[in-house]
Amino acid sequence: MLEQIRELARRQDAVIMAHYYQAEEVRALANFVGDSFELARQAEETEWDTVVLCGVRFMAEGAKILNPQKRVLLPAPDAGCPLADTASPEDVLALREKHPGASVMCYINSSSALKAVSDVCCTSSTAVRIANALPGRDIIFVPDKNLGAYVQSKLPDKNIILFDGCCPVHHLAGPDDVAAARDALPGAPVLVHPECVPEVQGEADFIGSTAAIIDYVNRHEFDAYIIGTEIEIERLLRRRYPNKAFITLSPDMVCKPMKKTRAEDVFDALERGEHEITVDEEERRAAEKCLRRMIELGKNE
Repeated sequence: MLEQIRELARRQDAVIMAHYYQAEEVRALANFVGDSFELARQAEETEWDTVVLCGVRFMAEGAKILNPQKRVLLPAPDAGCPLADTASPEDVLALREKHPGASVMCYINSSSALKAVSDVCCTSSTAVRIANALPGRDIIFVPDKNLGAYVQSKLPDKNIILFDGCCPVHHLAGPDDVAAARDALPGAPVLVHPECVPEVQGEADFIGSTAAIIDYVNRHEFDAYIIGTEIEIERLLRRRYPNKAFITLSPDMVCKPMKKTRAEDVFDALERGEHEITVDEEERRAAEKCLRRMIELGKNE
């Protein structure tokens, strides 16, 4: 089936992209593997006419927002993001009314509709840099309160107004999980995503995006690591470093929507041209401004 998928992709001038949290069988057939923003940028930079996005809906929307001329297919059309679904445009408008003059900063894990009513987007790796670059002190941050709290801890001169949303996968891990993991792998550094609760962040040796966690392991020589993000990252690192030990902070850190995509779904989407993502043009243009501002403000100095 993998060869059939690759042949279909070649015939249809299609590129297959997969998020890190996708199952190995899906990542194995992808041309590019990365986090949500990496995939959106790769989609923009490639010359293929069709993008097959193996992830969840907001990621496919992001690819379409930046690439309106391309066909974007989402093989698992019911794969949503619980975090992205926690906030609505109405929530943002209500917060704007309550906090006039505040900038609205939305996490990339959000719908195109939410991006369209926000001033700037951010990733977990650029959130601090972008918040620091925004004018004024008050910043409404949606939808992830844990990432927002992390930004606040790094920028005490800013007033980060938090929305009560979170990623259920990262939010479930607590300090007791850190203690148990350290007992299981003494001396192993604890690497956590900033979507984890502040109490876990406070116990960590390193806080960073999914890509940053992988890069940390690539650059260091520890014999063991405790991984505080979705369980697929532990599996990926185990295959990459078979002589090292890895455990996920909690065995329950599984993103079920990310596991909905199967190789068969990719085949069907390509063969039938199914599950194309569309974004209303007015909404797309507003959301693109939000994403383009993120790209500009998020550049490394």
